[in-house]
Amino acid sequence: MHFLSEDLEEYIAAHSQAEPPLLKQLAKETYQKVLIPRMLSGHFQGRVLSMISKLVRPTRILEIGTYTGYATLALCEGLQNNGEVHTIDIKEELQPFQRKFFDLSPYGQQITQHLGEAIHIIPTLEPGFDLVFIDADKENYINYFDLIVPMMNRGGIILSDNVLWSGKVVEPLVAGDVSTEVLLEYNKKVNTDPRVETVLLPIRDGLTLTRVL
Repeated sequence: MHFLSEDLEEYIAAHSQAEPPLLKQLAKETYQKVLIPRMLSGHFQGRVLSMISKLVRPTRILEIGTYTGYATLALCEGLQNNGEVHTIDIKEELQPFQRKFFDLSPYGQQITQHLGEAIHIIPTLEPGFDLVFIDADKENYINYFDLIVPMMNRGGIILSDNVLWSGKVVEPLVAGDVSTEVLLEYNKKVNTDPRVETVLLPIRDGLTLTRVL
């Protein structure tokens, strides 16, 4: 869903940092070779993720939901030289695609791919994350959040994607729509949890920025 007109979206992109050539190629190949390419973060959101990462200057990043790795590489742009990225996805068939672009970037050796259910993988990781990006199955957002918060460094940032869910969060809830129901509860939770402070940004399909206290 587009919350802004196409003209405004084009103007915003044109007046934001240019998309890096490698990410432009990654996006092109995603549209050519991968199902549901609209899941890609894309130019503008990618630049937002890059800017946040550069402000945080993380040593350890966790991403839940790799897809083709566009957001992964955008987040890497603020990664410290000795830093590491852990990215989790359930789709084994996408791992070679991800790795191809990871290794074409300067960050290939710093990125560890994890295959499987994030709910099971997260507890196996060492704590101490500075930046987390949640962009996987919406039904587990609350579970991910509760697993992640105790693993964050103080002042760490959690980014949650698709929190406006094509505008469904302000429409009457349809019976059986579990994703929307969970997102409504999640948006309330991250705004009232005393362990964090949150601002919801109307970027693309909604991006929540949460700081751990």
